[in-house]
Amino acid sequence: MSREILMLVDALAREKNVDRDVVFGAVEAALASATKRLYEGEADVRVQIDRETGEYETFRRWHVVPDEAGLQLPDSEILLFEAREQIPDIEVGDYIEEPIESIAFGRIGAQAAKQVILQKIRDAEREQILNDFLARNDKIFNGTVKRLDKGDLIVESGKVDARLRRSELIPKENLRVGDRVRAVITKIDRTARGPQIEISRTAPEFMIELFRLEVPEIEQGLLEIKSCAREPGVRAKIAVVSHDRRVDPIGTCVGIRGSRVTAVTNELGGERVDIVLWSEDPAQFVIGALAPANVSSIVVDEEKHAMDVAVDEENLALAIGRTGQNVRLASELTGWKINILSAEESVARNTQEIEKMRRLFVEKLDVDQEVADILIAEGFTSLEELAYVPINEMLEIEAFDEDTVNELRERARNALLTQEIVREQKLDEVDPALKALDGLSADDLALLAEAGVMTLDDLGDLATDELTAILRTDEARAADLILKARAHWFDA
Repeated sequence: MSREILMLVDALAREKNVDRDVVFGAVEAALASATKRLYEGEADVRVQIDRETGEYETFRRWHVVPDEAGLQLPDSEILLFEAREQIPDIEVGDYIEEPIESIAFGRIGAQAAKQVILQKIRDAEREQILNDFLARNDKIFNGTVKRLDKGDLIVESGKVDARLRRSELIPKENLRVGDRVRAVITKIDRTARGPQIEISRTAPEFMIELFRLEVPEIEQGLLEIKSCAREPGVRAKIAVVSHDRRVDPIGTCVGIRGSRVTAVTNELGGERVDIVLWSEDPAQFVIGALAPANVSSIVVDEEKHAMDVAVDEENLALAIGRTGQNVRLASELTGWKINILSAEESVARNTQEIEKMRRLFVEKLDVDQEVADILIAEGFTSLEELAYVPINEMLEIEAFDEDTVNELRERARNALLTQEIVREQKLDEVDPALKALDGLSADDLALLAEAGVMTLDDLGDLATDELTAILRTDEARAADLILKARAHWFDA
């Protein structure tokens, strides 16, 4: 029988062009499967074939589980204390094996054995084909629509198939069987029964890769696409930067008479592309991203990661775009929340912010409005800045002498200390269940306490926009926290 096994393994390995170990593994699985049928329940059987002689041994084995867990599968598990009676140093997760009689290879149902072996080989062939394809390191999948599968398109490239979901097609795009198609590879799922590659024509990465094909300077490292935002089939923005002063990033991506950008646009069903110059300065980057609108002024809020952008009446519609398209894409491209304001709204908001800072300084520093206005004019916006900015910077303020500067710094530090004490007292009053809620930091809890949110029920009663304002966070996170806070209602 051992000679018969070796001959079978060699023949199948040559015929299917797979490694001998793969075939050996398939034969072992077939023998183990046949052996299991001789036992009641869910016995765990392992077969080991000697790769040189073809001789094989069979073992029944038990998985060692913690004593407190109990036996979920009595036919293939053993508790730790029982296992240690046999092997003193065995640990949870190990196996105890017992040699059992091996069945003859010839007694295995030929069809069952063949199915197991061929399935293993098919899996190995499929894995090898996928690995060969991935080794080419292609980012774009070029293929032909082979068939439809539940609304999705199965695209074939050589021996490899990919799934192009209906949701990943450009809107109004109508591809049929036999059509050539290009898309970016977004996911590899080796466990999938059907196509293991998923592709997309709507992902921002697809546009980036198309520009990489059309603009050699990107591959050469002279240019870089920093980010991309798309409304598939309609409009997109890409941010580019040059790593060589001699290369104009926007002009290079546009190409002679627009040839390069036109090639990308044609592939994407006429999707209009705005090419934006990337900048390390976030404000400058946002100004460029809002083109073709001209920006009058911009205020950056680092804490909220947002910007208030003021434009005049003539540019208001351009900045916002049709159905908010321009500002939405600019926000996605830059990663900043962008609030478009008219000139009048900007002035009103600026006046409101100044009044807020004025009240803060007057109340917390116990100074008059004139002193508060001087601090605001010098660029101070918080007590922290006043307390910890280098003293030589404050001494440069002509209106203040050294004694005044020291007194202001001392008052600012005392006010911060008082705030911290109050904050700690409020945190002590917060319900422990709220403190234990996953996703809330100490700063979040302090903000909630200041707003009177002290329990899970208080948090659960909030609307998303209310929590967004309290925590100065985004709507998705606020909604998630509220759902977590409400979870105990449903458990009850």
